[in-house]
Amino acid sequence: MDKIGKYEIIRELGSGATSTVFLALDPFSDQQVALKLFRQDIMRDSSRAAAYRKLLRTEASLAGKLSHPHIVKIYDAVVDGDLNYMVMEYVAGETLEKYAEVDHLLPISTVAEIIYKCCKALEYAQSQGVIHRDIKPANILLQGESDIKISDFGAAVIDTQQTTQVTGVGSPAYMSPEQVKELPLNHQTDIYSLGVSMYKLLTGKLPFDASNNFSMIYQIMNIEPHPPSTFRPEISPELDAIVLRAMQKDGSARYQLWDDFAGDLVHFFSSGIPAQKQIFDTEKFATLRSLAFFRNFSDVELWEVLHISEWRKLKKNELIINEGEEGLTFFILASGTVKVLKQGRLLSLLHKGDCFGEMAHLTENDFRRTTDVAAKTDVTLIEINPDTLEKSSPGCRFKFSDAFLRMLVKRLAVANTRISHLLNDQYSE
Repeated sequence: MDKIGKYEIIRELGSGATSTVFLALDPFSDQQVALKLFRQDIMRDSSRAAAYRKLLRTEASLAGKLSHPHIVKIYDAVVDGDLNYMVMEYVAGETLEKYAEVDHLLPISTVAEIIYKCCKALEYAQSQGVIHRDIKPANILLQGESDIKISDFGAAVIDTQQTTQVTGVGSPAYMSPEQVKELPLNHQTDIYSLGVSMYKLLTGKLPFDASNNFSMIYQIMNIEPHPPSTFRPEISPELDAIVLRAMQKDGSARYQLWDDFAGDLVHFFSSGIPAQKQIFDTEKFATLRSLAFFRNFSDVELWEVLHISEWRKLKKNELIINEGEEGLTFFILASGTVKVLKQGRLLSLLHKGDCFGEMAHLTENDFRRTTDVAAKTDVTLIEINPDTLEKSSPGCRFKFSDAFLRMLVKRLAVANTRISHLLNDQYSE
């Protein structure tokens, strides 16, 4: 098979009971895509075809709707007789299924970081009126050490669609009690399923040990799971509590908001993991969200900032910028205080959220630094190269321009106040 529609087939990536996934080339955009081709016999089976077409149409309706760095983008779909396929973003990675097995478990901190990113992605989906309904390790793709993308939104509930949703979808082991009962669902069903996924990724075991679906459903409804630390003793009580709260059978006892779930994971990173040089993406994102410089950035734009920036921890008195050196990068203080010096004389102190070194970017010329900048305390720096920033999205670049403008206006106001005080002192002499 050389082509499917306009897409040129490169090779098969994998196959399952209902479809085969190919790596393909979109000749118009010249980009590689993943093309999921549904089996013809499935679509001809009168007992199943309607449900599968419904699932395909549901996912196809999300084309261009969900734009988030941790959600697989959907580009195109065809539902036409025997030819039924979906075209998606190609992700060079594998699902988390392998890492939910006892002999391939990821580090606890990596699991917590993955779940945090899932929380933020599903919070974004909820904001767009979408509930996934089938969260499980097999539907989460892993890139690198902890970068993820959520896939397979075919079972999703979409607020803007008035049609009846397909029932009986989802994986029984990951279903919430309300999903098992086929009750109306909200985002808390995804919170529950993500809690089960976290349990499996931490321990290699499902929270309920059942030999069949009927036993599984009974346990979901009636049995309390053991804490994850039962199977992996190094799991802290704090992380046990996070997993078990996400899996509460009563929705009122479960996390009410994705932000609550994510917030507890941030707290786990800040208090439950020993201090180290590595800065986890979870901590980075939470820090960006807390800084005034980034207050007008959307979550999607903040993830973009995270990926285009370098983060460094420096000790007290370490030199950051040397007067007279050439340099283009600019910095935002994530924590701590720095001192700005001119020929050894202190000009000012900058604190968390302040930006410095930006004139090299704003002047767009060969630039030599005009001051020294050194760490007054231990600091965490966010460093951004203007060339890398230029490759970011227009929205992200606009938000940086807006932040720089607000910062310059604030500095001008401070300068005017100082000049006014100097003049008043001069006239009063």
